[in-house]
Amino acid sequence: REWAYAVAYPNSDTRAAELPRWLHRYNWHRPYGSLNSKPPISRLALTQDNLLRLHT
Repeated sequence: REWAYAVAYPNSDTRAAELPRWLHRYNWHRPYGSLNSKPPISRLALTQDNLLRLHT
């Protein structure tokens, strides 16, 4: 719900189109206090090859 109500979207299609970008920011960039201000993705031991695979 946090993502859906943070911005006044003009319609559901626009809101749905923004969800993947919001999820990326939430999981890859947003700092979490319980993770010492690191994003959730930091919990995975990813190598450069894994990162490329996740983004393609």
